[in-house]
Amino acid sequence: MGSRWLILVAVFLFAVGQVSSDAEIEQAQSQVVKGANRRLLPFMDCGGLCKARCSLHSRPNLCNRACGTCCLRCKCVPPGTSGNREMCGSCYTDMTTHGNRTKCP
Repeated sequence: MGSRWLILVAVFLFAVGQVSSDAEIEQAQSQVVKGANRRLLPFMDCGGLCKARCSLHSRPNLCNRACGTCCLRCKCVPPGTSGNREMCGSCYTDMTTHGNRTKCP
């Protein structure tokens, strides 16, 4: 009877350890490693944010492509469908195309 109790306690402790390690894994998977310095950055849904940003644009495919590039590089997409570019800082406002036009929508 004593050995059954000991096995039951051991199984319980093992299960509790697995549950806590699963929570740590889920926390680590919500962050993405990018760049040469390998910092952990929070995950951004650039596709969804850019889809909302470019929803009213006259050329949505071009807008989505440019917005996606800017989102990946600057880690930011301004709110709304136009304007508010200053909210993402100089990275977003200063990026230009080869023709010296502003790149980010």
